[in-house]
Amino acid sequence: MSTTQPVEREVKFRVRNLDAVARRLAALGARQTQPRVHEYNLRFDTPDGRLTRSRQVLRLRRDRRATLTYKGPGDPQASVAVRREIEVEVSDFDATWQLLEALGYRVALIYEKYRAAYTWQHCVITLDDTPMGAFVEIEGPSAAAIRQAAQALGLRWEHRLRDSYAALFQRLRARLVPPPRHLTFDALAAHQPLPANWLPVPYADEPPAA
Repeated sequence: MSTTQPVEREVKFRVRNLDAVARRLAALGARQTQPRVHEYNLRFDTPDGRLTRSRQVLRLRRDRRATLTYKGPGDPQASVAVRREIEVEVSDFDATWQLLEALGYRVALIYEKYRAAYTWQHCVITLDDTPMGAFVEIEGPSAAAIRQAAQALGLRWEHRLRDSYAALFQRLRARLVPPPRHLTFDALAAHQPLPANWLPVPYADEPPAA
């Protein structure tokens, strides 16, 4: 067995215009590796919330395939989100769900989005249309490579986000009455438009204020 620890390095940016980012990617010569597809995620935890308390993630995802992912706690001192990640493709989404529940896990959060993926300069860049708005996620081999990609896309580095979508949802959920349980388009439809400034970070694709 390999002793190498797979590590994920990524950041997110909240943006107003995903189409403009897609045009910029095309101008840069980025290669689209996944057309826009619906993504359905189940985040599992123990009944007492042990994984969430220890900042670990167990996720089952379905898009064009099904994957099971473990993520370890992040490094709070890093300039980008850095955490151990182990991901395997599974052949049967529903059977894997049943297996996890048989082991004592439960679905703690359902979240969905539409995602298109690109590669450029050793980075994976995804354009995410979520119930909370539009985001660009950049994953790369180093913080420097991620920052280079962000700058090439015209995204302001100082407005990067290291939080997961689940963590961002908890910020939003605290502002909604009644608070939705899951991060789905149907669950948030009744709360549109979302509260202003629920996320106190400017859009990364807007120019600095004069």
